[in-house]
Amino acid sequence: MRALNQRLVLDRLRAHGEATRPRIAADTGLSKPTVGQALLDLEQHGLVRTTGRSLAGPGRAAVVYQAAPDAGHVVGVDIGRRALRIAVADLEGSIVARLDEPNRCRSASALVRAVSESVERAVASAGLNPHEVVSTVVGTPGVPDPATGTVHRAPNLPGWERRGLLHELVSALAVAGSDVVVENDANLCAVGEHALGAALGVDVLVCLTVGTGIGMGLLVDGKLFRGAHGAAGEIADLPFGVTPSGAGAGTRRPGPVETAAAGQAVLAAARLRGLTKARSAKDVFRLARAGDPRALAVVEEEAEKLAYVVAAVAAVLDPRLIVLGGGIGGNTDLLAGPMRHALAATTPVVPDIVAGQLGEDAVLAGAIATALGTARELVFDRRGLRRAAGDG
Repeated sequence: MRALNQRLVLDRLRAHGEATRPRIAADTGLSKPTVGQALLDLEQHGLVRTTGRSLAGPGRAAVVYQAAPDAGHVVGVDIGRRALRIAVADLEGSIVARLDEPNRCRSASALVRAVSESVERAVASAGLNPHEVVSTVVGTPGVPDPATGTVHRAPNLPGWERRGLLHELVSALAVAGSDVVVENDANLCAVGEHALGAALGVDVLVCLTVGTGIGMGLLVDGKLFRGAHGAAGEIADLPFGVTPSGAGAGTRRPGPVETAAAGQAVLAAARLRGLTKARSAKDVFRLARAGDPRALAVVEEEAEKLAYVVAAVAAVLDPRLIVLGGGIGGNTDLLAGPMRHALAATTPVVPDIVAGQLGEDAVLAGAIATALGTARELVFDRRGLRRAAGDG
């Protein structure tokens, strides 16, 4: 019961900010003496601290308490084909260090070393020791399979599908007992947009990321939906058009939808229309935004392909919101209209289609949000409160 009271008081401070003992008692339903004892225990273990006194109301000023943001720290990592992004945050989610570096690695082993070394530099730049990091969450393309130590469906990272690679990555990052989780990047994009971006308060949503590859994160009832094997949202494998005999989605690299709708497909379609000066999908969208009719036709064709994907998912999931992200998906101003038009012809209910608000930081935001959920529990356990409460 004592540990439960401590948990209630700490959760109140984390969820709603600093407060006095009477305010905490009123919000939690606990008695003032019980709140006082819980605050004393939490303060002794470094999870709560005083910030001053409240002068509001008659009588003696009341002490104001807050959850200690520096009782632990978390690390978020975004492994992309072209860049590595690392952020270190305190338990309030405030970023205390940030490191962005190009990904020039040509092998999986080199990438594991680069990620580990970048995390070390980020933690050091925050003025922290490795043992002060409680939880680390890594976003990666593909489907992490902890049982085999393999990341499946990650063709855009050289060697990243090698068996045992996942175990090497976790071992390299699990310094000083830090909890390490590796998660699909599209899943973390959905979590990030739900926590801090375009999907605040939306319980059923799809985050469609389109760039070098294509992926999808799904949230149902506000919680990440991974499926039975962690492969929910792997829409790169969705059949698109006519699949050659003997070449099923499970054997093709990249998958049918990725071949049809990711970055290289946009560039190929542009060149077929005579846009020979376009060197990337980004160039195609820039020309479309400037009014080039050939580029606009390519963009409309891309929107129809993405609408096909969304229609297949909407028929099963019925999401309230589609959040578009990634280098191509971020061009929502050009894609949303044609997508809605195509969807209206195929589905009875067209979900809202919006741009992600977090841009390139969406995966990192999702990693931090996920790590915080774990770290806050681990800090409470590791500070010995539950054991001390049981001894008492």
